[in-house]
Amino acid sequence: MKISLQLLMLALVPFFSCGSDNVENNLEKWKSEIVKTEQEFAEMASKEGIPKAFLEFAAEDAVIKRGNRLIIGKEALRQSYTSGDSGTGKVSLTWQPDFVDVAASGDLGYTYGKYIYTSTDSSGISQIDSGVFHTVWKRQPDGKWKFVWD
Repeated sequence: MKISLQLLMLALVPFFSCGSDNVENNLEKWKSEIVKTEQEFAEMASKEGIPKAFLEFAAEDAVIKRGNRLIIGKEALRQSYTSGDSGTGKVSLTWQPDFVDVAASGDLGYTYGKYIYTSTDSSGISQIDSGVFHTVWKRQPDGKWKFVWD
């Protein structure tokens, strides 16, 4: 009996010792997925416009804080872009994550970093706003990452 228990324990060692490596590999994989998604998001904002990018990468239940107000849900976000001041100026938004982390479950993650928002009016006068962004990402049923907080 004592020998059987020792053999069983010895046989289980590889399963427990590999577990932490698999968790680390998954965490790094998920972090890479989030960073890649963040980069695709920023690239789309630059090339195709801020509204299109934010609508593409927002989850249905996304919440965005702008000033002192919350825009709750993708439909409200869509309406905020269609009812906003279209003006004749030009805007750009650039950002890059400085940090990414993901839950061990692989379903939530977050990034933060610096952003630069530039608006140029019709007379060519530019205003630059810079700061720190924080985005919470949630894995969707199809496996893609969408933001739920920005």
